[in-house]
Amino acid sequence: MLKFLRSSCVAAILAALLAPLAHSLEKQPAAVYRARRVALAARLHGGVAVLFAAQEAQLDLTPYRQDEDFYYLTGWNEPGAALLIVGDVGQARTTGAQTAGAPAAREYKEILFLPTRDLRMEKYTGAKLDAASPGVAEAAGVDAVQPMTELVGVLNRLIDGDRRLARNIWAQPEAPQAKALVGFTRATLGMDASDSARDVTALTAELRVVKDEGEIALLKKAADASIVAQRAMMRAVKPGVTERALAGKMTAAWMENGCERASYAPIVGSGINSTVLHYSEDARTLEDGDILLVDAACEYSMYASDITRTVPVNGHFTARQREIYNIVLGAQRAAIDAFVAGKSKINDRDRRDPDSLDNAAYNYINTHGKSLKGEPLGQYWLHGLGHMVGIDVHDPADYPAVLKPGMVFTIEPGVYIPEEKIGVRIECDFLVGADGKLIDLDAALPHTAEDVEAAMQGR
Repeated sequence: MLKFLRSSCVAAILAALLAPLAHSLEKQPAAVYRARRVALAARLHGGVAVLFAAQEAQLDLTPYRQDEDFYYLTGWNEPGAALLIVGDVGQARTTGAQTAGAPAAREYKEILFLPTRDLRMEKYTGAKLDAASPGVAEAAGVDAVQPMTELVGVLNRLIDGDRRLARNIWAQPEAPQAKALVGFTRATLGMDASDSARDVTALTAELRVVKDEGEIALLKKAADASIVAQRAMMRAVKPGVTERALAGKMTAAWMENGCERASYAPIVGSGINSTVLHYSEDARTLEDGDILLVDAACEYSMYASDITRTVPVNGHFTARQREIYNIVLGAQRAAIDAFVAGKSKINDRDRRDPDSLDNAAYNYINTHGKSLKGEPLGQYWLHGLGHMVGIDVHDPADYPAVLKPGMVFTIEPGVYIPEEKIGVRIECDFLVGADGKLIDLDAALPHTAEDVEAAMQGR
């Protein structure tokens, strides 16, 4: 009976500590994150990786957002943590005499280090977990959890057992905690403390570029919520409405559909503002005859969407606005038609490259329509065709990137003509399916000028 009561108490304590975590993000199974850590370890060349969680902002307008790589590897969404991964070095590489410069034998190891709880601060922020919390390793889905105070000692002992490891530490290059840890560890061992760690984000970028099924499901949910918000915007557009009010309606729609934040600051630009690529003031009042460019989408459980639509403020495109709109839509379709999985490239502005989707879109724009001076419109497209999307709205990739199954990216041609106060961008998120075909994650959102006008009437 006493044993049962103890178990019940432990379960109750763990449930109370985990309660603040349960409401927030939709995570994948623990085995998925562990497989990612093992995959990273295989790329360490016998080294050790240390990654730190994002710091908690003192004043923030949105919920805490974890470092993308840290979340990708752990699914952990609390600040102040660190993750240590030791790459496996098998006995086969060290049989007989030790090969000069070869790492000593080591087994794979993973440890999540958690900071000491601040019970006073938790009255403001809610309960947190630390290494002493019952069942914390199971809750975190890692092999072992230790106090943050042990991190320096663990790393010190690893390097003391193989001094070459000091030159094979992988960390986030911009993390101040990593710089301090590596410098202090080398200093305590009497080594040169000036050398920096190797860039672990170059390795995680390789892992993150192809999405698994769980990630694709979250990206679809982000796209679905973003579509709902874009439709709400279309129904609300009319002369006299402010850009900021439209951004607010979209924000409300995101939150109502389970999203935690915008993927980026909403771009709601009318009239001349539609020609400013990253316009962010959202301060103008819409006027009859304006065109309105809205680049706004949200995150669902850390995964982003990125959508742009362009609409006429009074509900009907002028002849010139429609002409430019159709040219931009034609450019997007030209890129889609040119796509071949495993061959086509994104963000490739080399005009000589036949596999560049940028070229397919650019050539369409430059051969359709003219400026007021009779010049080709290619000069009015000022940016690349697209980028990867994932945990970050601009997920890392080695550009120009060859597009393969499992990759999610945008196709977003645009034409911006300041002298006509016309800026048009049409942006959709695309998944390369397992069969190599493109899947438009935003297919439920109007694409054609006619469908945009119908959506603005609630149809």
